[in-house]
This record gives sequence, structure tokens and C-alpha cells, in this order.
Amino acid sequence: MLRNVTGLVLAVYIATHLFNHALGVISIDAQDGLLEVLAPVWQSVPGTLVLYGSLIVHALLGLYALWVRKTLRMPTWELAQLVFGLAVPLLLIPHVFGTRVAHALLETNPTYHTVVASIWASPMAMVRQPLLVVIVWIHLLIGLHYWLRLRSRYRHALRVFYPVAVVVPLLALLGFWGAGIELRELAAVGEETVAQGYGPSTTASPLSREDEARARARLASRERKAYEIYAGLLALVLLARSARQLVSVRGETYSIRHSNGLLITAPVGHSLLEALRAAGIPHASVCGGRARCTTCRVRIEHSTSPLPPPEPLEADALRRINAGENVRLACQLRPTGDVRITPLVPPNVGPADLDARRLPGRERSVAVMFVDLRESSRLGEQRMPYDVFFILNRFFAELAEALRETGGYYSTFNGDGLMALYGTETDLAQGCRDAIRGAIAIAARLAQMNAAFAHDLGQPLRAGIGIHAGDAIVGTMGPPATPLLSALGDTVNVASRLEAETKRRRCTLVVSSACARAAAVDLSRFPEHTVTVRGRSEPVTYHAIADPATLTALLAAADRTAAASDPPRAAPVPR
Repeated sequence: MLRNVTGLVLAVYIATHLFNHALGVISIDAQDGLLEVLAPVWQSVPGTLVLYGSLIVHALLGLYALWVRKTLRMPTWELAQLVFGLAVPLLLIPHVFGTRVAHALLETNPTYHTVVASIWASPMAMVRQPLLVVIVWIHLLIGLHYWLRLRSRYRHALRVFYPVAVVVPLLALLGFWGAGIELRELAAVGEETVAQGYGPSTTASPLSREDEARARARLASRERKAYEIYAGLLALVLLARSARQLVSVRGETYSIRHSNGLLITAPVGHSLLEALRAAGIPHASVCGGRARCTTCRVRIEHSTSPLPPPEPLEADALRRINAGENVRLACQLRPTGDVRITPLVPPNVGPADLDARRLPGRERSVAVMFVDLRESSRLGEQRMPYDVFFILNRFFAELAEALRETGGYYSTFNGDGLMALYGTETDLAQGCRDAIRGAIAIAARLAQMNAAFAHDLGQPLRAGIGIHAGDAIVGTMGPPATPLLSALGDTVNVASRLEAETKRRRCTLVVSSACARAAAVDLSRFPEHTVTVRGRSEPVTYHAIADPATLTALLAAADRTAAASDPPRAAPVPR
């Protein structure tokens, strides 16, 4: 959290600062004009404390990030962010001391005239300043991108962010170059004194020559000390890492038997992800090992000693995906004994694979609904193809809206029907009640559609709906670009068979007894029937309902009973 907060403060300052630089494309006076607006904010006491406090804390967090890493084997983006972040203070110290600190010690009022002039007068600064802009901007972009890339809205907006990310530093550098050229031209006609670094809107130091010389000596001394402090801290961290590695080599170790057959050892205290990276074994970790995703999860097949319980961050991430007890995050688990693991996500997984629709196949209890439009072939015989498509699209639009209202998930369709899932984000009882509620909504919308198209249809449209509940393998299927949440198993087969029973029973809805019991909806007033399903040794019992609307009161009673007996539940967390 602290890293994100300080990073955002610096991001705001950097963005406004570079935009200020970019105005040099227009004129140096335009740069000073915006500076007069921004300076009171950042140079005020609160602004100074927030800005430089964030800068110091963020730099220290960078050193801490270097220390906590047990191995420097990491994805390229993580390595680039770490290296650039550690390099920023080395390039930034001269700039800070040449502007804000100099302003305090020399009692001057620095403007773009003086700053740009002093940089252009120093060959070293002419190299350092553009390099600082590029490195700071790249470090900022990496941090923002890998913080936001797990959010689908951000990924969809990347086409807008990409050109902005390129244009901002480019305009800043062009503005800096343009301001320097403008100063050179003014100096050529005697309007500016570039060498001295004082412009018309700048106040020279009020100090005497002796006092100014002493102030500049203190400035150089403090700049040198800042370099020494940061370089010393960086060297200390690197030396401490080396010492820790020597100690860990002689300390306790644990072994990891990977599902690919490899056996590796790692010092106790290293996480599974750190051990796998150190051994050069590819392993998924979209968030970089911060428990902000679950792509590094593994199944623990065996452990010679009890595993440490999940910390709150890991426990929350695992709870969001309903992970089993033997599933852990490799970035958080630090075993003390030998383990045998199986990665559950391919090593090349990307952020797009974290979409809510992309779920690994796992067994869970769900309600499955099949809906089929009756006599759809009659539509094709009596109408033009365009009219048939129009009616079917309207039919599916009504079904989709009914599912959305009642918490169902549109899974697959087969031309004139579809399969929907309920209970993917709730318990089975709630999912079954929602499925029955969905059937009522579908029947109601179909009746409205028939009324609207009574003149065009001739005969009203009829649909058959079958609902069953039980265990199924639920996960995403289909092409990577267009995955769909679907289900496999006996429960799906039974639901499909029950939908076919609506033809035989000449009714709209068939609900299995198992679904009715799970939903706690009393369907005893409706006769119970049985049907044999291929692959099952026992017949399936169900209730046939001619008009789903007759279930409204029964469903309301079941909802009241559930609300009275169950404690309030938090809203389901989107996966």
C-alpha cells in the first residue's frame, strides 16, 4: 500500500513536470507560466513534505525490494523496473540539489530560464537530464502497467494509453531542446546571459560573493553526502544479500519434486516461486509474486512436514477462486520440508487469462438449465431467412436479459436453444432458487414477445425449460480469444434430458426433484415423474410445470425461509 501511495504521488508530479517541459515546444515563457501555477503547490510546506517524503520512502522501498528478493532471477519487466528504480536517485540527486536545494541555500528564484541555461552549459548535464527523463518515465510506466494490467478496463483502454506513453516523454525532451535553442538565440542578440544562468524573470542571489561561495560549497558538500548515503545503502544491501546467500547455503534446505520430473533444492525461507525461478524453471506469476493474482498456484501432492497456514493475503486470493485445501500460491508458500507439486496454470499465462470467464475446470455444485425453442423449423418454412434471424435474435436477447436479471450465466447455444449455469458464484441452494426464478422470467418475457409479435408470428412461440442440480466440472472452454464458461458431467446430461421431457409432458418447465430439494421449494402439488437417462443406473425424478408463473409464491416462501435461517451473506466476489 505504501509503495502504491508514494508511487502515485510521484507519478502525478512526474506527469505534470514533463507536461511543463513539453511547453518548451511553444516557448520558454509558456513553461514559466505553468511553473508559476504548479510551484505554489509543490513548493508549499505540505507539498514539499508529501513530494520529498514520497521520494525518500519510495527509494527506501526500492532498496527493501532488492533485499527481500531471495533470487535475482525474475522476468525481464521486473528486472527492468528494479534496475531503473535503483538508478533514478543517482541521476536525480544532481537535479534536486541544482534546483530546490540551491533555491533554499542561495535564496534564488529558479525559473526555466536559469535551469535550462545551467543544463545547456554543462555537457554532463546534457547527457544526464534526458537520460533521467527516459529512465524515470520507463520506471513509472512499468509500475503503473503491472499494477493495473489485471483490470480488464485498463487492458481495453491500452490503445489510448500507448500513444500517450510515447508522446509525453518525447514532447518533454523536444520542449527541453526547444527551450535551450530559444535561450541560445536570445543570448546571441544580448537578451539573455546563458553562461551566468539568469533570465529576465529570475532574481539573482542576494548574498554577497563570499556568502554565495560558502553557500555553493555547502551545496556541493551536501550533494556529495547524498550520493554517499544512497550509494552506501545500495552497497550495504548488496553485501547483506551476499552474506545471506552464504549463510543460506550452509543452512537447512528443502526439496521440490516438480510434476515435470525435476528435483530441486532450496534454502528454508525461500518461497516455492523463488526456488523455481532460481532453478530456471518457468512458472506463471502474472502479478510478480505479490498475491494479487492466483496464476502461480500449485497443488501440493505431498509434504513431509506440515505446511505453514496461508497468511491473510494468500487466504483471500485462494478463497476468491474456491481453491481446494491442497492448493497454495507458490509466491507465498515457504515450506520447511520436502514437497511434491503440480503447477495448475501454464507458465506462459498472461493478464488476459485472468478474465472472469477464464476459470480452471474444477468440480462444484451448480444448477444447470437447458432452454429450447419449440418448432423452430416451422419458422424457416413460413418466413424469409432475414425474418427468422430477427425473431431468433430477439428470442436470445430476451433469454440473455432474463439470465442477467436472475444471476444466470449464458454458457452455450445450439441454434434454437441454450445452456445456462446458476450457482457459479453462490451456494447451491441460492443457485437453484435463482434458476427457477430465471425460468419464470424467461416464460414472462416470451409471453411479452408473443404479444408484441402476435400479428407477425401467427402462432405464439413456445419454449421448453429443464433444470437439474448437482456436481459438475465447471470451467472455461473454447478458443483462447473467445472462451466460454461451461460445464461437463452427469448433471449436464440430466438437465438436457429433462428439457426434452417438456415435449412429452406438454409443459413449459421441468424441475428435477434434486433441484427442488436443494432450493427448498415445495413442489409436492405437482405430480412427480421419472425418466431414465442413458449412463445412469437409477431413474431421475422430476416435476412438470405447465406455467412457471405458478411457482412465484412458492419461490417467495423459500426465499423467506432461507433469509430467516441463514446469516446475511456478503455479495459474491467476482472471480
